[in-house]
Amino acid sequence: MTWVLASILLPLLGAAVVAGMKKNDRLATITALVVSLLTFLLVIPMWASYSPAGDRIQQKSSMDWIPNFGIHISFGIDGIALVMIAVIGLLVPIVVGALGLTDKLPAGRSAGGFLSLILVQEALTIAVFAATDVFLFYVLFEIMLIPMYFLIGGYGGANRQYAAVKFFLYSFLGGLIMLASAIGAYSLASDELGKGTFDWETLVTVVRDAPLGTQIWLFIGFFLAFAIKAPLVPFHTWLPDAAGQAPIGVAVLLVGVLDKVGTFGFLRYCLPMFPDASKELAPWVLVLAVAGVLYGSILAAGQRDMKRFIAYVSIAHFGFIALGIFTFNEQAMVGSVSYMLNHSLATGMLIVVVGLIVMRGGSTRISDYGGMAKVTPLLGGMLLIAGLSTLSLPGTNSFISEFLVLLGSFVDYPVYTIIATVGMVLAAAYVLWLYQRVMQGPVRGDALIGAGGGPGTAMAPELGATKAIKDLGGKEIAILAPMVVLIIALGFYPKPVLDTITPSVQQTMSAVQGGK
Repeated sequence: MTWVLASILLPLLGAAVVAGMKKNDRLATITALVVSLLTFLLVIPMWASYSPAGDRIQQKSSMDWIPNFGIHISFGIDGIALVMIAVIGLLVPIVVGALGLTDKLPAGRSAGGFLSLILVQEALTIAVFAATDVFLFYVLFEIMLIPMYFLIGGYGGANRQYAAVKFFLYSFLGGLIMLASAIGAYSLASDELGKGTFDWETLVTVVRDAPLGTQIWLFIGFFLAFAIKAPLVPFHTWLPDAAGQAPIGVAVLLVGVLDKVGTFGFLRYCLPMFPDASKELAPWVLVLAVAGVLYGSILAAGQRDMKRFIAYVSIAHFGFIALGIFTFNEQAMVGSVSYMLNHSLATGMLIVVVGLIVMRGGSTRISDYGGMAKVTPLLGGMLLIAGLSTLSLPGTNSFISEFLVLLGSFVDYPVYTIIATVGMVLAAAYVLWLYQRVMQGPVRGDALIGAGGGPGTAMAPELGATKAIKDLGGKEIAILAPMVVLIIALGFYPKPVLDTITPSVQQTMSAVQGGK
Protein backbone atom coordinates (compact mmCIF):
# COMPACT_ATOMS: atom_id res chain seq x y z
CA MET A 1 0.00 0.00 0.00
CA THR A 2 1.37 3.42 -0.95
CA TRP A 3 1.36 6.43 1.35
CA VAL A 4 -1.13 8.07 -1.01
CA LEU A 5 -3.60 5.20 -0.75
CA ALA A 6 -3.17 5.13 3.04
CA SER A 7 -3.98 8.84 3.26
CA ILE A 8 -7.26 8.17 1.44
CA LEU A 9 -8.32 5.09 3.37
CA LEU A 10 -7.45 6.33 6.88
CA PRO A 11 -9.93 9.24 7.02
CA LEU A 12 -12.61 7.05 5.41
CA LEU A 13 -12.20 4.47 8.16
CA GLY A 14 -12.07 7.24 10.75
CA ALA A 15 -15.31 8.70 9.39
CA ALA A 16 -17.07 5.35 9.83
CA VAL A 17 -15.93 5.18 13.45
CA VAL A 18 -16.78 8.80 14.27
CA ALA A 19 -20.22 8.56 12.66
CA GLY A 20 -21.19 5.99 15.29
CA MET A 21 -20.37 8.32 18.17
CA LYS A 22 -23.57 10.36 18.03
CA LYS A 23 -24.08 10.40 21.79
CA ASN A 24 -20.56 11.44 22.79
CA ASP A 25 -19.44 14.66 21.12
CA ARG A 26 -16.20 14.88 23.08
CA LEU A 27 -15.08 11.37 22.13
CA ALA A 28 -16.08 11.98 18.51
CA THR A 29 -14.02 15.19 18.41
CA ILE A 30 -10.96 13.54 19.96
CA THR A 31 -11.20 10.57 17.59
CA ALA A 32 -11.59 12.80 14.53
CA LEU A 33 -8.66 14.94 15.65
CA VAL A 34 -6.44 11.87 16.11
CA VAL A 35 -7.42 10.50 12.69
CA SER A 36 -6.80 13.84 10.97
CA LEU A 37 -3.42 14.25 12.69
CA LEU A 38 -2.38 10.74 11.65
CA THR A 39 -3.44 11.53 8.09
CA PHE A 40 -1.28 14.64 8.20
CA LEU A 41 1.64 12.61 9.52
CA LEU A 42 1.34 10.36 6.45
CA VAL A 43 2.32 13.39 4.38
CA ILE A 44 5.83 13.29 5.90
CA PRO A 45 6.87 9.91 4.41
CA MET A 46 4.88 10.73 1.27
CA TRP A 47 6.94 13.90 0.79
CA ALA A 48 10.20 12.19 1.81
CA SER A 49 9.75 9.37 -0.72
CA TYR A 50 8.85 11.74 -3.56
CA SER A 51 11.73 12.49 -5.94
CA PRO A 52 11.37 15.79 -7.85
CA ALA A 53 13.86 14.48 -10.42
CA GLY A 54 11.92 11.24 -10.91
CA ASP A 55 8.92 10.33 -13.05
CA ARG A 56 6.02 12.73 -13.40
CA ILE A 57 3.63 10.39 -11.56
CA GLN A 58 5.05 8.56 -8.55
CA GLN A 59 3.79 6.30 -5.75
CA LYS A 60 1.39 4.63 -8.16
CA SER A 61 -1.26 2.12 -7.23
CA SER A 62 -3.82 0.63 -9.60
CA MET A 63 -6.49 -2.05 -9.78
CA ASP A 64 -9.08 -2.97 -12.39
CA TRP A 65 -12.49 -1.41 -11.93
CA ILE A 66 -14.35 -1.74 -15.27
CA PRO A 67 -11.75 -3.46 -17.45
CA ASN A 68 -14.00 -3.76 -20.52
CA PHE A 69 -13.86 0.03 -20.81
CA GLY A 70 -10.26 0.47 -19.71
CA ILE A 71 -11.27 2.00 -16.37
CA HIS A 72 -9.04 1.54 -13.33
CA ILE A 73 -8.90 2.73 -9.73
CA SER A 74 -5.51 4.37 -10.15
CA PHE A 75 -3.74 6.83 -7.90
CA GLY A 76 -0.39 8.60 -7.98
CA ILE A 77 1.08 12.03 -7.31
CA ASP A 78 3.24 14.64 -8.94
CA GLY A 79 4.74 17.66 -7.16
CA ILE A 80 1.60 19.74 -7.62
CA ALA A 81 -0.71 17.08 -6.17
CA LEU A 82 1.73 16.45 -3.31
CA VAL A 83 1.65 20.10 -2.23
CA MET A 84 -2.15 20.19 -2.30
CA ILE A 85 -2.47 16.93 -0.35
CA ALA A 86 -0.09 18.38 2.24
CA VAL A 87 -2.23 21.49 2.71
CA ILE A 88 -5.37 19.35 3.05
CA GLY A 89 -3.60 17.31 5.72
CA LEU A 90 -2.74 20.52 7.58
CA LEU A 91 -6.12 22.25 7.40
CA VAL A 92 -8.38 19.37 8.44
CA PRO A 93 -6.88 18.99 11.96
CA ILE A 94 -7.22 22.75 12.36
CA VAL A 95 -10.88 22.58 11.35
CA VAL A 96 -11.52 19.68 13.73
CA GLY A 97 -9.60 21.30 16.59
CA ALA A 98 -11.44 24.58 16.10
CA LEU A 99 -14.89 23.01 16.39
CA GLY A 100 -16.65 24.73 19.26
CA LEU A 101 -14.33 27.72 19.07
CA THR A 102 -15.45 28.94 15.65
CA ASP A 103 -18.77 27.10 15.16
CA LYS A 104 -21.72 26.04 17.25
CA LEU A 105 -23.57 23.09 15.83
CA PRO A 106 -27.33 23.49 15.31
CA ALA A 107 -29.56 22.17 18.08
CA GLY A 108 -30.03 18.44 17.82
CA ARG A 109 -26.98 17.91 15.60
CA SER A 110 -24.10 15.81 16.91
CA ALA A 111 -20.40 16.45 16.46
CA GLY A 112 -20.06 12.87 15.22
CA GLY A 113 -22.19 13.53 12.15
CA PHE A 114 -20.44 16.79 11.34
CA LEU A 115 -16.91 15.44 11.80
CA SER A 116 -17.57 12.24 9.88
CA LEU A 117 -18.56 14.36 6.88
CA ILE A 118 -15.38 16.42 7.32
CA LEU A 119 -13.25 13.25 7.24
CA VAL A 120 -15.09 11.90 4.20
CA GLN A 121 -14.53 15.24 2.50
CA GLU A 122 -10.82 15.01 3.30
CA ALA A 123 -10.50 11.51 1.84
CA LEU A 124 -12.38 12.37 -1.35
CA THR A 125 -10.42 15.56 -1.91
CA ILE A 126 -7.09 13.77 -1.51
CA ALA A 127 -8.35 11.12 -3.92
CA VAL A 128 -9.31 13.75 -6.51
CA PHE A 129 -5.80 15.21 -6.49
CA ALA A 130 -4.23 11.74 -6.66
CA ALA A 131 -6.47 10.15 -9.32
CA THR A 132 -4.64 9.17 -12.52
CA ASP A 133 -7.63 7.63 -14.32
CA VAL A 134 -9.75 10.31 -15.99
CA PHE A 135 -13.03 8.50 -15.41
CA LEU A 136 -12.15 7.93 -11.76
CA PHE A 137 -11.29 11.62 -11.50
CA TYR A 138 -14.72 12.53 -12.89
CA VAL A 139 -16.51 10.20 -10.44
CA LEU A 140 -14.60 11.63 -7.48
CA PHE A 141 -15.10 15.17 -8.81
CA GLU A 142 -18.86 14.63 -8.54
CA ILE A 143 -18.97 12.49 -5.38
CA MET A 144 -16.96 14.98 -3.34
CA LEU A 145 -19.85 17.43 -3.77
CA ILE A 146 -22.08 15.26 -1.59
CA PRO A 147 -20.42 15.70 1.85
CA MET A 148 -19.92 19.40 1.16
CA TYR A 149 -23.60 19.73 0.20
CA PHE A 150 -24.65 18.22 3.54
CA LEU A 151 -22.08 20.24 5.50
CA ILE A 152 -23.42 23.51 4.06
CA GLY A 153 -27.09 22.53 3.92
CA GLY A 154 -27.21 20.86 7.32
CA TYR A 155 -24.94 23.06 9.43
CA GLY A 156 -24.85 26.47 7.71
CA GLY A 157 -26.61 29.79 8.13
CA ALA A 158 -30.18 30.90 7.58
CA ASN A 159 -30.02 30.56 3.78
CA ARG A 160 -27.99 27.35 3.86
CA GLN A 161 -30.36 25.30 1.71
CA TYR A 162 -30.27 27.78 -1.16
CA ALA A 163 -26.48 28.06 -0.95
CA ALA A 164 -25.99 24.29 -0.78
CA VAL A 165 -28.23 23.59 -3.77
CA LYS A 166 -26.59 26.35 -5.81
CA PHE A 167 -23.12 25.02 -4.99
CA PHE A 168 -24.12 21.47 -5.92
CA LEU A 169 -25.91 22.29 -9.17
CA TYR A 170 -23.14 24.53 -10.50
CA SER A 171 -20.39 21.99 -9.88
CA PHE A 172 -22.49 18.98 -10.89
CA LEU A 173 -23.39 20.56 -14.21
CA GLY A 174 -19.73 21.38 -14.85
CA GLY A 175 -18.85 17.76 -14.12
CA LEU A 176 -21.38 16.46 -16.63
CA ILE A 177 -19.90 18.68 -19.34
CA MET A 178 -16.45 17.36 -18.44
CA LEU A 179 -17.74 13.79 -18.71
CA ALA A 180 -18.80 14.44 -22.30
CA SER A 181 -15.28 15.60 -23.14
CA ALA A 182 -13.75 12.65 -21.29
CA ILE A 183 -15.85 10.29 -23.41
CA GLY A 184 -14.64 12.15 -26.49
CA ALA A 185 -11.02 11.64 -25.40
CA TYR A 186 -11.79 7.94 -24.81
CA SER A 187 -13.15 7.64 -28.36
CA LEU A 188 -10.00 9.23 -29.79
CA ALA A 189 -7.89 6.73 -27.89
CA SER A 190 -10.08 3.89 -29.16
CA ASP A 191 -9.61 5.00 -32.77
CA GLU A 192 -5.87 5.46 -32.34
CA LEU A 193 -5.01 2.43 -30.20
CA GLY A 194 -7.72 -0.01 -31.16
CA LYS A 195 -9.12 0.04 -27.62
CA GLY A 196 -10.39 2.78 -25.38
CA THR A 197 -8.72 3.91 -22.17
CA PHE A 198 -9.13 6.54 -19.49
CA ASP A 199 -5.53 6.30 -18.29
CA TRP A 200 -4.27 9.87 -17.98
CA GLU A 201 -0.72 9.23 -19.16
CA THR A 202 -1.96 7.37 -22.24
CA LEU A 203 -4.57 9.97 -23.12
CA VAL A 204 -1.97 12.75 -22.93
CA THR A 205 0.06 11.05 -25.67
CA VAL A 206 -2.99 10.38 -27.86
CA VAL A 207 -5.28 13.42 -27.53
CA ARG A 208 -2.49 15.96 -27.88
CA ASP A 209 -2.13 14.95 -31.56
CA ALA A 210 -5.82 15.45 -32.38
CA PRO A 211 -6.85 18.19 -34.85
CA LEU A 212 -7.16 21.67 -33.38
CA GLY A 213 -10.93 21.81 -33.80
CA THR A 214 -11.38 18.54 -31.93
CA GLN A 215 -9.03 19.69 -29.19
CA ILE A 216 -10.93 22.94 -28.75
CA TRP A 217 -14.27 21.20 -28.20
CA LEU A 218 -12.78 18.72 -25.75
CA PHE A 219 -10.83 21.49 -24.00
CA ILE A 220 -13.99 23.54 -23.49
CA GLY A 221 -15.71 20.66 -21.68
CA PHE A 222 -12.87 20.26 -19.18
CA PHE A 223 -12.29 23.99 -18.89
CA LEU A 224 -15.89 24.84 -18.01
CA ALA A 225 -15.91 22.27 -15.20
CA PHE A 226 -12.68 23.65 -13.76
CA ALA A 227 -13.61 27.31 -14.29
CA ILE A 228 -16.79 26.75 -12.26
CA LYS A 229 -14.88 24.93 -9.55
CA ALA A 230 -12.04 27.50 -9.35
CA PRO A 231 -14.12 29.77 -9.74
CA LEU A 232 -13.36 32.19 -12.55
CA VAL A 233 -15.60 35.13 -13.41
CA PRO A 234 -18.37 34.80 -14.68
CA PHE A 235 -18.75 31.26 -13.23
CA HIS A 236 -18.21 32.44 -9.66
CA THR A 237 -21.64 33.32 -8.36
CA TRP A 238 -22.05 30.18 -6.25
CA LEU A 239 -18.99 30.91 -4.08
CA PRO A 240 -20.10 34.02 -2.14
CA ASP A 241 -23.39 32.32 -1.23
CA ALA A 242 -21.75 29.02 -0.27
CA ALA A 243 -18.90 30.60 1.70
CA GLY A 244 -21.25 33.10 3.33
CA GLN A 245 -23.61 30.39 4.59
CA ALA A 246 -21.12 27.62 5.36
CA PRO A 247 -19.89 27.06 8.93
CA ILE A 248 -16.42 28.48 9.50
CA GLY A 249 -14.67 25.11 9.43
CA VAL A 250 -16.47 24.12 6.24
CA ALA A 251 -15.61 27.48 4.64
CA VAL A 252 -11.93 26.78 5.36
CA LEU A 253 -12.12 23.59 3.30
CA LEU A 254 -14.39 25.06 0.63
CA VAL A 255 -12.34 28.19 -0.09
CA GLY A 256 -8.96 26.85 1.01
CA VAL A 257 -8.95 23.44 -0.67
CA LEU A 258 -11.91 22.44 -2.86
CA ASP A 259 -11.58 25.45 -5.13
CA LYS A 260 -8.01 24.39 -5.95
CA VAL A 261 -9.38 21.35 -7.78
CA GLY A 262 -10.29 23.78 -10.56
CA THR A 263 -6.84 25.30 -10.99
CA PHE A 264 -5.27 21.86 -10.51
CA GLY A 265 -7.48 20.61 -13.34
CA PHE A 266 -6.14 23.32 -15.66
CA LEU A 267 -2.60 22.10 -15.00
CA ARG A 268 -3.23 18.34 -14.99
CA TYR A 269 -5.83 18.01 -17.75
CA CYS A 270 -6.40 21.09 -19.90
CA LEU A 271 -2.80 21.99 -20.73
CA PRO A 272 -1.09 18.58 -21.25
CA MET A 273 -4.05 16.90 -22.99
CA PHE A 274 -5.05 19.83 -25.22
CA PRO A 275 -1.89 21.91 -25.74
CA ASP A 276 -2.91 23.45 -29.06
CA ALA A 277 -6.39 24.36 -27.84
CA SER A 278 -4.89 25.79 -24.64
CA LYS A 279 -2.63 28.11 -26.61
CA GLU A 280 -5.39 29.03 -29.05
CA LEU A 281 -7.88 29.98 -26.33
CA ALA A 282 -5.40 31.41 -23.82
CA PRO A 283 -6.11 35.09 -24.67
CA TRP A 284 -9.78 34.58 -23.80
CA VAL A 285 -8.91 32.87 -20.54
CA LEU A 286 -6.54 35.70 -19.65
CA VAL A 287 -9.36 38.20 -20.14
CA LEU A 288 -11.45 36.22 -17.64
CA ALA A 289 -8.49 36.01 -15.25
CA VAL A 290 -7.80 39.74 -15.24
CA ALA A 291 -11.53 40.51 -15.03
CA GLY A 292 -11.66 38.25 -11.97
CA VAL A 293 -8.79 40.10 -10.30
CA LEU A 294 -10.49 43.47 -10.72
CA TYR A 295 -14.05 42.31 -10.13
CA GLY A 296 -13.18 40.32 -7.03
CA SER A 297 -11.12 43.15 -5.59
CA ILE A 298 -13.77 45.81 -6.16
CA LEU A 299 -16.57 43.64 -4.79
CA ALA A 300 -14.47 42.67 -1.76
CA ALA A 301 -13.98 46.34 -0.92
CA GLY A 302 -17.73 46.84 -0.88
CA GLN A 303 -18.73 43.87 1.27
CA ARG A 304 -20.46 44.31 4.62
CA ASP A 305 -20.21 40.64 5.60
CA MET A 306 -16.80 39.25 6.58
CA LYS A 307 -17.37 35.79 5.13
CA ARG A 308 -18.55 37.13 1.78
CA PHE A 309 -15.58 39.51 1.88
CA ILE A 310 -13.23 36.50 2.00
CA ALA A 311 -15.11 34.85 -0.88
CA TYR A 312 -14.58 37.83 -3.17
CA VAL A 313 -10.94 38.13 -2.11
CA SER A 314 -10.51 34.51 -3.19
CA ILE A 315 -12.12 35.21 -6.57
CA ALA A 316 -9.50 37.92 -7.12
CA HIS A 317 -6.71 35.54 -6.11
CA PHE A 318 -7.92 32.83 -8.45
CA GLY A 319 -7.67 35.39 -11.22
CA PHE A 320 -3.96 35.73 -10.41
CA ILE A 321 -3.55 31.95 -10.42
CA ALA A 322 -5.22 31.57 -13.82
CA LEU A 323 -3.13 34.45 -15.19
CA GLY A 324 0.07 32.61 -14.26
CA ILE A 325 -1.12 29.30 -15.73
CA PHE A 326 -2.29 30.54 -19.11
CA THR A 327 0.68 32.80 -19.89
CA PHE A 328 2.67 29.59 -20.46
CA ASN A 329 5.71 31.00 -18.71
CA GLU A 330 7.58 28.71 -16.32
CA GLN A 331 8.13 31.39 -13.67
CA ALA A 332 4.51 32.45 -13.78
CA MET A 333 3.27 28.85 -13.64
CA VAL A 334 5.49 28.03 -10.66
CA GLY A 335 4.11 31.16 -9.03
CA SER A 336 0.55 29.99 -9.68
CA VAL A 337 1.11 26.56 -8.15
CA SER A 338 2.78 28.04 -5.08
CA TYR A 339 -0.08 30.55 -4.94
CA MET A 340 -2.49 27.61 -4.66
CA LEU A 341 -0.69 26.51 -1.50
CA ASN A 342 -0.16 29.97 -0.06
CA HIS A 343 -3.72 31.08 -0.73
CA SER A 344 -4.91 28.04 1.23
CA LEU A 345 -2.74 29.02 4.20
CA ALA A 346 -3.56 32.73 4.14
CA THR A 347 -7.28 32.32 3.48
CA GLY A 348 -7.58 29.38 5.85
CA MET A 349 -6.10 31.44 8.67
CA LEU A 350 -8.22 34.47 7.77
CA ILE A 351 -11.42 32.41 7.88
CA VAL A 352 -10.51 30.84 11.23
CA VAL A 353 -9.72 34.26 12.71
CA VAL A 354 -13.01 35.63 11.40
CA GLY A 355 -14.72 32.66 13.05
CA LEU A 356 -13.10 33.51 16.37
CA ILE A 357 -14.27 37.12 16.00
CA VAL A 358 -17.82 36.06 15.13
CA MET A 359 -18.00 33.69 18.11
CA ARG A 360 -17.14 36.64 20.35
CA GLY A 361 -19.35 39.23 18.69
CA GLY A 362 -22.22 37.11 17.41
CA SER A 363 -22.30 38.76 13.99
CA THR A 364 -20.53 38.53 10.62
CA ARG A 365 -21.34 42.15 9.77
CA ILE A 366 -18.23 44.33 9.66
CA SER A 367 -20.17 47.35 10.89
CA ASP A 368 -20.97 45.57 14.16
CA TYR A 369 -17.33 45.72 15.24
CA GLY A 370 -14.72 48.29 16.10
CA GLY A 371 -11.78 48.71 18.42
CA MET A 372 -11.51 45.00 19.23
CA ALA A 373 -7.71 45.19 19.34
CA LYS A 374 -8.04 47.22 22.55
CA VAL A 375 -9.91 44.34 24.15
CA THR A 376 -8.35 41.38 22.30
CA PRO A 377 -4.82 42.40 21.18
CA LEU A 378 -3.72 38.84 20.36
CA LEU A 379 -6.76 38.28 18.18
CA GLY A 380 -6.07 41.61 16.51
CA GLY A 381 -2.51 40.53 15.80
CA MET A 382 -3.68 37.29 14.24
CA LEU A 383 -6.11 39.15 11.97
CA LEU A 384 -3.27 41.46 10.94
CA ILE A 385 -0.94 38.55 10.09
CA ALA A 386 -3.64 36.79 8.05
CA GLY A 387 -4.48 40.06 6.31
CA LEU A 388 -0.87 40.87 5.47
CA SER A 389 -0.43 37.41 3.98
CA THR A 390 -3.62 37.90 1.98
CA LEU A 391 -2.34 41.16 0.48
CA SER A 392 1.03 39.49 -0.26
CA LEU A 393 3.25 41.67 1.90
CA PRO A 394 6.98 40.93 1.39
CA GLY A 395 8.09 38.55 4.11
CA THR A 396 4.83 36.59 4.04
CA ASN A 397 4.24 33.39 2.11
CA SER A 398 2.01 34.85 -0.62
CA PHE A 399 4.51 37.48 -1.77
CA ILE A 400 6.82 35.16 -3.71
CA SER A 401 3.85 33.56 -5.46
CA GLU A 402 2.35 36.84 -6.61
CA PHE A 403 5.78 38.18 -7.56
CA LEU A 404 6.56 35.14 -9.75
CA VAL A 405 3.17 35.34 -11.46
CA LEU A 406 3.61 39.01 -12.34
CA LEU A 407 7.27 38.64 -13.27
CA GLY A 408 6.64 35.71 -15.59
CA SER A 409 3.43 36.96 -17.17
CA PHE A 410 4.91 40.38 -17.95
CA VAL A 411 7.29 38.81 -20.49
CA ASP A 412 4.59 37.99 -23.05
CA TYR A 413 1.49 39.70 -21.69
CA PRO A 414 2.54 43.06 -20.21
CA VAL A 415 -0.89 44.69 -20.62
CA TYR A 416 -2.68 41.93 -18.70
CA THR A 417 0.01 42.04 -16.04
CA ILE A 418 -0.23 45.79 -15.56
CA ILE A 419 -4.00 45.59 -15.24
CA ALA A 420 -3.70 42.74 -12.74
CA THR A 421 -1.23 44.82 -10.71
CA VAL A 422 -4.11 47.16 -9.91
CA GLY A 423 -5.51 44.26 -7.93
CA MET A 424 -2.46 44.37 -5.65
CA VAL A 425 -3.17 47.99 -4.81
CA LEU A 426 -6.84 47.24 -4.18
CA ALA A 427 -5.85 44.28 -1.97
CA ALA A 428 -3.88 46.55 0.33
CA ALA A 429 -6.88 48.88 0.50
CA TYR A 430 -9.58 46.31 1.28
CA VAL A 431 -7.53 44.26 3.72
CA LEU A 432 -6.41 47.28 5.73
CA TRP A 433 -9.95 48.65 5.56
CA LEU A 434 -11.27 45.44 7.12
CA TYR A 435 -8.64 45.49 9.86
CA GLN A 436 -9.25 49.16 10.63
CA ARG A 437 -13.02 48.77 10.83
CA VAL A 438 -12.93 45.69 13.05
CA MET A 439 -9.87 46.24 15.22
CA GLN A 440 -9.12 49.96 15.32
CA GLY A 441 -10.96 53.12 16.33
CA PRO A 442 -13.39 53.45 19.22
CA VAL A 443 -14.75 50.27 20.77
CA ARG A 444 -18.17 49.71 19.22
CA GLY A 445 -21.28 48.12 20.65
CA ASP A 446 -21.20 50.05 23.90
CA ALA A 447 -18.12 48.12 24.98
CA LEU A 448 -17.41 49.71 28.31
CA ILE A 449 -14.31 49.58 30.39
CA GLY A 450 -15.46 48.49 33.83
CA ALA A 451 -19.11 48.01 32.86
CA GLY A 452 -20.96 44.76 32.91
CA GLY A 453 -18.10 42.72 34.26
CA GLY A 454 -14.98 44.87 34.49
CA PRO A 455 -12.15 45.62 32.06
CA GLY A 456 -12.24 43.78 28.79
CA THR A 457 -15.98 43.64 28.36
CA ALA A 458 -17.92 44.45 25.25
CA MET A 459 -21.40 44.09 23.92
CA ALA A 460 -22.44 42.06 20.92
CA PRO A 461 -24.31 44.88 19.14
CA GLU A 462 -27.22 42.89 17.78
CA LEU A 463 -27.73 41.06 21.07
CA GLY A 464 -28.29 44.22 23.00
CA ALA A 465 -26.57 42.89 26.10
CA THR A 466 -23.22 43.25 27.73
CA LYS A 467 -20.99 40.27 27.08
CA ALA A 468 -17.48 39.49 28.27
CA ILE A 469 -15.02 39.44 25.38
CA LYS A 470 -11.90 37.43 26.08
CA ASP A 471 -8.65 37.39 24.14
CA LEU A 472 -7.24 34.24 22.56
CA GLY A 473 -6.81 31.29 24.86
CA GLY A 474 -4.19 28.56 24.75
CA LYS A 475 -6.21 26.22 22.53
CA GLU A 476 -6.95 28.98 20.03
CA ILE A 477 -3.31 30.00 19.87
CA ALA A 478 -2.31 26.35 19.31
CA ILE A 479 -4.74 26.13 16.38
CA LEU A 480 -3.44 29.31 14.72
CA ALA A 481 0.26 28.79 15.47
CA PRO A 482 1.01 26.27 12.66
CA MET A 483 -0.39 28.64 10.03
CA VAL A 484 1.51 31.62 11.47
CA VAL A 485 4.75 29.62 11.41
CA LEU A 486 4.22 28.52 7.81
CA ILE A 487 3.20 31.99 6.63
CA ILE A 488 6.42 33.46 7.99
CA ALA A 489 8.69 30.49 7.17
CA LEU A 490 7.54 30.24 3.54
CA GLY A 491 7.77 34.01 3.27
CA PHE A 492 11.50 33.90 3.95
CA TYR A 493 12.38 30.41 2.70
CA PRO A 494 10.02 29.05 -0.01
CA LYS A 495 12.71 26.83 -1.58
CA PRO A 496 11.39 23.42 -0.40
CA VAL A 497 8.01 24.06 -1.98
CA LEU A 498 9.43 25.60 -5.16
CA ASP A 499 11.88 22.72 -5.61
CA THR A 500 9.02 20.22 -5.30
CA ILE A 501 6.65 21.84 -7.79
CA THR A 502 9.11 23.16 -10.39
CA PRO A 503 9.85 19.80 -12.11
CA SER A 504 6.12 19.09 -12.50
CA VAL A 505 5.61 22.56 -13.93
CA GLN A 506 8.49 22.01 -16.35
CA GLN A 507 6.93 18.74 -17.50
CA THR A 508 3.61 20.52 -18.03
CA MET A 509 5.36 23.25 -20.01
CA SER A 510 7.15 20.61 -22.09
CA ALA A 511 3.83 18.98 -22.91
CA VAL A 512 2.35 22.32 -24.00
CA GLN A 513 5.36 23.28 -26.09
CA GLY A 514 5.34 19.86 -27.71
CA GLY A 515 1.97 20.55 -29.28
CA LYS A 516 1.59 21.06 -32.99
